[in-house]
Amino acid sequence: MRLAALLKKMHISRSLRGRLLLGLAATWFLVVTLVLGMSWQLGKTMVQETNMSHLRYEATLLADEVTQQVELRFQALERLRGMIGNTDDASWISYQLQQNDSLLAWFEGIVVADREGRIVADWPAIVGRVGLETSQLEYFRMLRGTRRPYVSEPFEGRASGMPMVLVSVPRFTEQGEFDGFVGGILSLDSGGIFSRLAKVRLGENGYVGIATASGKVLYHPDRTLINGPVPDKSFNPWLDLALDGWEGDGLGKLLNGQMALQSYAQVWPAGWVVGLYLPVHQAQLPLASFIQKLWWLWVLFALSMLPLLWWMLGQVLSPLKHLERQIGEVGLGYRENVTLATNMQELQQVAGTFNRVEEERQLLLGNLQEREAFLDSVLSAAPQGMFVANIKGSITYMNPALLEMLGVSADAPMETWLPQIHSDDLTDAKDMWLHSLNSGSDFIRQLRFLRSDKELLWLDIHARVVMLSQDGHTLGLVGVVKDITERREQEAIQRWEAEHDPLTGLLNRRGFERRLDEAFADFQKTSTPSALLLFDLDHFKPINDEGGHALGDEMLRRIAQVLAWEVRRSDHVARQGGDEFGVLLPSCTLAQARRIAESLRQSVSEISVTHEGKEYMVTLSIGVTTFDEVDSSVADVLARADAGSYKAKGLGRDGVVVNMPNDGGVELFDQST
Repeated sequence: MRLAALLKKMHISRSLRGRLLLGLAATWFLVVTLVLGMSWQLGKTMVQETNMSHLRYEATLLADEVTQQVELRFQALERLRGMIGNTDDASWISYQLQQNDSLLAWFEGIVVADREGRIVADWPAIVGRVGLETSQLEYFRMLRGTRRPYVSEPFEGRASGMPMVLVSVPRFTEQGEFDGFVGGILSLDSGGIFSRLAKVRLGENGYVGIATASGKVLYHPDRTLINGPVPDKSFNPWLDLALDGWEGDGLGKLLNGQMALQSYAQVWPAGWVVGLYLPVHQAQLPLASFIQKLWWLWVLFALSMLPLLWWMLGQVLSPLKHLERQIGEVGLGYRENVTLATNMQELQQVAGTFNRVEEERQLLLGNLQEREAFLDSVLSAAPQGMFVANIKGSITYMNPALLEMLGVSADAPMETWLPQIHSDDLTDAKDMWLHSLNSGSDFIRQLRFLRSDKELLWLDIHARVVMLSQDGHTLGLVGVVKDITERREQEAIQRWEAEHDPLTGLLNRRGFERRLDEAFADFQKTSTPSALLLFDLDHFKPINDEGGHALGDEMLRRIAQVLAWEVRRSDHVARQGGDEFGVLLPSCTLAQARRIAESLRQSVSEISVTHEGKEYMVTLSIGVTTFDEVDSSVADVLARADAGSYKAKGLGRDGVVVNMPNDGGVELFDQST
């Protein structure tokens, strides 16, 4: 908190002195970060190599110790085998087992089997063990096949339920034939063979594990894993290599997902693998603590240096204070220029530039009032609307003609009348305005303006950027504004008349074809479905012949009203000439087009006109189609819809026929006669 208050008092982020100090601090922070980062990476490598060497040594030492324990048990069993001899006399064998009761310090029990695998004697005697058949068990087959000492796969004791292995040596006859075995039952929990492993400490989370070459866990700090399978090859490839006889070390995952240093050694007599595991985060803990302490030491050193650096920077930048004071005196008129007694080239250049600019400013100020008066007279006398904008684009002056045109007062700020520009024109006009300021190009735009009295004006604006001829600096813009509302209204009327039928108010052929072309181009770009309906009036000729063209025109107007009422607002209805009509249905599926066509047919069939007591009615023969990928132009769509209309007439009139390119012909959708 004190440091924050000190920095705030120094205006550390708003002064050059403070920013230089922040720059030095940031540079120091960056250098310290890089150095500590490199130290961390180098330290990690050294820590990993050191711990790997330690694990390798420990793994070899533990493997040798377990190997010695296994070999001592093999030797003890071989001595017992010599005492028993080649006899199968159960009494004699039991007597010898009792005489070697000291072996129970190494084994849970001793058993002797004959050549058929039948247990003939045991010690201590357990009911039901003598007479057991072992000929089908894996250790008996291995002993008979290899004729060498063997350690069995782990199994659970029948009585105790504890994990055990059988350490056994083969018996031979005088002729050297296999004659059974002498075995010692070894408890993995209390047999003493792994007692040394329980005392091994590899930090808080490091541990030792032993597994058989077949992949079963013999020893693990987590007792629930003993006698279970080891992780598969995909999870721990180093362990999989070790099960195949490899000795070495590497980096891999533990069961809890942590990365750990791992080292493996072999217990060859038993076919076991000893593995040592040390989590990486634990191995790097001393290094992380050291790096953290070093970081805080460097931070405290940097903070203690801040006051000294602040004072030194103040001494170096003191000429700037003199420059600031002299510039203020020039602004107040106390002196004409600035002079600095310093050898710093940068400050001398700043002072020289300031003196030159001040001379130019004084020269410009001498003629400014005269030019402003002249310009104000010209702009005020101009009959057209004119304005002036500054270098930021804000309009600073509007002549009386423009103020009257827009209906705004001379003192109204730009923010009040700017929103009166039509919302559809405002964004584009702003973008073009900024582009003209940045590029120096003319601003030419037509836009709509809503006066305060709700009158909508069309304005033609032409503004030109004003630049200094000496160095090309932009001063602002000068523009002319014309009221083109009447011309735009006349142009709109002419455009409407050019594309609409004067009798019905519907689109004419020209307007309809333009919208067809636009819809077809949109279909080719975005595959937006659109439908086309073409039809003429059935039984229309008698109306003109008997009732005259006035009656025919009345019928056409009524039909046009019904057509416009029945279709959607987004649809386009056209009278293409005479009694020929067309309807374009943008974003419309074929099923929707069918329903609309049937609605048009039904509604028109209900229209009638009367002449001299006679009622005249007409019907529609409608051809329906939609845009299709096979169409190369609008002409293909028109031809297909026209063919559907003719087909409807041929089928009896007053009907709707769908004509699609993939139908192989036309389809009668509905017909009424």
